[in-house]
Amino acid sequence: MARVLTVLGVGLAAAALVLTALLATQGPRARPGLDELAPVAATVATDVSTSTGPTDAPLVPDRAWVTSTAAYTGIAPRALQAYAAATLRSASEHPGCHLGWTTLAGIGHVESGHGGADLGADGRAVVHGPALDGTSGNAAIAEDGAWDRARGPMQFIASTWRRWGSDGDADGVADVDDVDDAAWSAARYLCASGADLRSPTGWTRAVHSYNHSDAYVRAVLGAADAYASRAGS
Repeated sequence: MARVLTVLGVGLAAAALVLTALLATQGPRARPGLDELAPVAATVATDVSTSTGPTDAPLVPDRAWVTSTAAYTGIAPRALQAYAAATLRSASEHPGCHLGWTTLAGIGHVESGHGGADLGADGRAVVHGPALDGTSGNAAIAEDGAWDRARGPMQFIASTWRRWGSDGDADGVADVDDVDDAAWSAARYLCASGADLRSPTGWTRAVHSYNHSDAYVRAVLGAADAYASRAGS
């Protein structure tokens, strides 16, 4: 979100609940018209289990699925775990949204390469974008007397994080640099419009709201579509 004219970011189900993971089926490839872009969120069934902790504990994706899908897609397992957990939570709290993990993965890829080499085992990646000073195609966004920067694995600016920043891993802190928190915050943001992301128009509008750029939407679609293909292989 750091290098475009508009920079936007975006209870839990009981423990012991067993869900069907909302993975992604592949839609058609991108076409020229923005509203014709295909959704990458739908369903492929696989079993997942939740944590066995207190009822406010986050949903935990199946470890074997994370390991195998990370190998197929090349996504770091720690990042993929966060995307899958956010998708499961979204399925519980926003069932009409139908957010797929590939959409979050596509955004994570475009925004920061899933946190890159900075992503640690603790899920933190301190990734700061360029100063949003109005140059090089960036928006001019000031924060506390200085130019703002998009931050964290999902590249939120400060004002958007203040509104949407959420605690995704139930550690009591909403940390923009934590991939669990960032992925869940992005999921909340994408589902906020009430759109059904299974539809091309709903998916396109949700991703476009995250970053008001047609090129950005196409880049996210390309990455998400590629992950869906690899995961289905």
